[in-house]
Amino acid sequence: MIDPLSLLAFVPAALALNLTPGADMMFCLGQGLQSGRRSALAASAGISAGGMVHVALAGLGLGAVVNSQPALFDVIRWLGVAYLLYLAWGALKPASVGADPAQVAAPQAADSFRAGFWVNLTNPKVILFVLAFVPQFVVPEAGPVLGQFLIYGLVLALGGFVINGLVGVFGSTAGRFLAPGSRSGIWLGRISAGIFAGLALRLALLQRT
Repeated sequence: MIDPLSLLAFVPAALALNLTPGADMMFCLGQGLQSGRRSALAASAGISAGGMVHVALAGLGLGAVVNSQPALFDVIRWLGVAYLLYLAWGALKPASVGADPAQVAAPQAADSFRAGFWVNLTNPKVILFVLAFVPQFVVPEAGPVLGQFLIYGLVLALGGFVINGLVGVFGSTAGRFLAPGSRSGIWLGRISAGIFAGLALRLALLQRT
C-alpha cells in the first residue's frame, strides 16, 4: 500500500515537524499548567485525532476546497478564535472569583480531549499544511492515495501525541506545586489564559497563503 523508501524518508521529516514549537504544543503546555498531566495527555490525543480528520479530508480532496474558498477558510478560522477565547475565559474564571481549591473541579479527560480536537480541527492552516507536505511522499503506483495519506497522517499523529504530551506533562509538573486558590495559582490561571488568548490572536492574524 505504501512505498517503503518514501515512508523511511517521511518518518524523520515528520519527527522534525513534531519537534517544531507550534500552536498544538503551546495548547498542551497550557492544559498541563492549568489542569494537570491527565488533561494534557487527553488534549494531546484530541489534537492527534483532529489531525487525522484533516489528513482524511485532504486525502479525499476536500482540503483543496478549503484552499480555494476564502470564505470557508475564514469561517473555520473565526470559529477557532472564538473557541480559544472561550477556553481563555474558562482558565481565568476560577481565579477571578477567588475559588477555594476544594471547589475547583478538575476537568474530565473527555473534556480536554474535546478541547484539543476542536482546537486542531478549527485551524484551517493544518489541512493546507497537510496538502503541501504529505503529497510529496505519496506514490500513486504504490496503492490507494487515501490509504497512503492515512498512514502518513498516523505517523504524524503518533509523533505529535508523544511530543505534545511530554510538553504537557512538563507543564503539569510545574503547575502541580501551585494551589488553584493561592496567589501563585491565580497567576497560573492567568498564564494559561494568556497562552490560549495568544493562540487565538495568532489564528485571527492567520493568512490563507
